[in-house]
Amino acid sequence: MEPRSPHSPQPPNPSDAQGPPGPPGRPAPFPPPAPSAEPQEPPAPLETRLPAGLPSDEDLVEELLALAVPFEEVNGLLAARVRLARDAGLRALFEEMLRDQAAAVGTLGGPAGIGPGWPAGVPDGERFAALLFVALAPHTRALHRALGVPPEVTRSTLADLGRQIVVGRWRGRAGLGNPRWLTLHFRGELFQLGRLQFQRRRPAGPDTGAERTGLPGEWSLQVHIPDHCGPLSPGACDRALDRARAFFPRHFPGEPYRGFALFSWLLDPQLADRLPEGSNILRFQQRFAPLGNPDGPPVPEDTNPLRYVFGDVGRPLGSLPRDTALQRALVDHLRAGGHWYVCGGRLPF
Repeated sequence: MEPRSPHSPQPPNPSDAQGPPGPPGRPAPFPPPAPSAEPQEPPAPLETRLPAGLPSDEDLVEELLALAVPFEEVNGLLAARVRLARDAGLRALFEEMLRDQAAAVGTLGGPAGIGPGWPAGVPDGERFAALLFVALAPHTRALHRALGVPPEVTRSTLADLGRQIVVGRWRGRAGLGNPRWLTLHFRGELFQLGRLQFQRRRPAGPDTGAERTGLPGEWSLQVHIPDHCGPLSPGACDRALDRARAFFPRHFPGEPYRGFALFSWLLDPQLADRLPEGSNILRFQQRFAPLGNPDGPPVPEDTNPLRYVFGDVGRPLGSLPRDTALQRALVDHLRAGGHWYVCGGRLPF
């Protein structure tokens, strides 16, 4: 290699580079700004911390599946957990609600403390409500163990989280639309025993609406009929009621239950004019003695059966499916100008 002459052009020093020259006829680009004499502080790292009570990825997936959350919801809930980890304000809101709900586990008859829109104004807030109950589940399981509740009853009861997410998807939303309902399960007020759910109720005062507080003068179990649990057959209902008669005196001996109460459009006597004789619904109706309405004439509740049977209450009646006797009965009655009502009934314990 020939020695380079001191007068030969020297190779450029990278430290002196000021960017590539501009095209012919145009000025060269501006040189980069000189470094500041003041030392620059590095940017503050983004705070990421899992909210209290929520497991990390793999454990969270296992917990979601244990609570019957459908597979297609898992990735959305994992993404919501990441948002909680990165958003300190949202995380603080979540943890405050979790503390309030955890403090209410084991209580009876208190306010839910959470509304349908929680957390208000947050996109995909329904998913954060679902994660709230995932974080609350260990508190509920601990209560059940202390009460001696069998593990299979705990699993069946808390699986209503996944069921409500499925119902929400059927009605066109993600996550939980009504988290208030699930506070009953996760506080230990409601248990699923086979085909039916049973909610513990204190005696109501003589001037208090029974639907809200229970039957006047007696401890009662309010009956609920969950979705996606098979036919409401007489045998399944018999077994559920028999289990309740054994379960509650054993695990809540200080609560002397005297009756079952049901408040539902399924007790509307007009169904007897529309459904085949001997149908499961009519045989279920016949178990309950009607309760009077102390508030005067009943108010029509047409959207109630439509929501539970069809999901969408806004569709024209003529476009609703007519695949079952119940679907046909509900629609034909409304198209004939009738209305449906929520009625109350009592069954001895």
